Amino acid sequence: MSFKNILIPCLACALLAFSSLTQAQEWPTRPVKIVVPYPAGGGVDVLARALANQLQERWHQSVTIDNKPGANTLIGSELVAHANDGQTLLLSTDATFTINPHLYAKLPYDPLLDFKPVTLLVSFSQLLVVNSKLGMNHLQDLIAQAKARPNSLSYASYGPGSQPQLATEMLKQKARISIEHIPYKGIPQAVLAVVSGEIPMTWSGVISARPHLANKSITALAYGGRTRLKEYPNVPTMVELGYPEVDANVWVGVFAPASFSPNLVDRIHADIQTVISQSAFRDKEIEGKAYDYEGLGPDEFKKYIQSESLSRSNLIKTSGIKLNP
Repeated sequence: MSFKNILIPCLACALLAFSSLTQAQEWPTRPVKIVVPYPAGGGVDVLARALANQLQERWHQSVTIDNKPGANTLIGSELVAHANDGQTLLLSTDATFTINPHLYAKLPYDPLLDFKPVTLLVSFSQLLVVNSKLGMNHLQDLIAQAKARPNSLSYASYGPGSQPQLATEMLKQKARISIEHIPYKGIPQAVLAVVSGEIPMTWSGVISARPHLANKSITALAYGGRTRLKEYPNVPTMVELGYPEVDANVWVGVFAPASFSPNLVDRIHADIQTVISQSAFRDKEIEGKAYDYEGLGPDEFKKYIQSESLSRSNLIKTSGIKLNP
């Protein structure tokens, strides 16, 4: 093979790489949309809007949040998986990538092939809360009623296979109690249903529960994290209460459609890191909302998802949740 025949393909590859890098540096040239597969007003939505506001200033383009709740994130996630405008991102939770694949025989998206992980933003654990009029102050009060009056209690979640269902089904199994599952569209709706007395209990992140805990319309019985919350030091963890298997941890990440180049994914990750590294943002939007900052990059995040998917698969099997056909 001649030197010319070797040089031309090499130049072509170099030009392609340069073009990809240049496009990544110039992006975005049009408004950006971040799809959030949860209702407005919940913790995930609030975080997305705070991030969008900062990215908008950095990118000098409009960055809007498009809430597409329902079907345990399937609706919004499918929209992004099939987006081909080069301007749409997904901000979602572990449900999309590590839970749904083990619940549904067929998904409208491929969690491995249709997306590129950009960054793992934060993780947080949830509080088990009940309507205060029930007079329950301890987890044992709930368990005692469930045993004395089987099926007298019900709990809200934000969809089949969501973290509240996984956690409660595991609690039911370990405590040997029976509680009916009632799915809602999102955590805000589930929490308000508990506040109104429409349903006795649910799991909630701090941001959604905080105002209702403050006015004493709901009571926190337990926390799903490994250590107690600084904000609520009197609320014991599920580990302390003897139920270490009850996992109520959620993570939130940003994803791009598979069509995005690796250079562009790296660029978006770097810009998000710049935003989150600001102390004012960290104090208000992360520490102030009881989130744990993670900040994993694309490669680390991909490996984390694969590990979490295996863990969630085992949890779903152990919890006894039946897979959808």
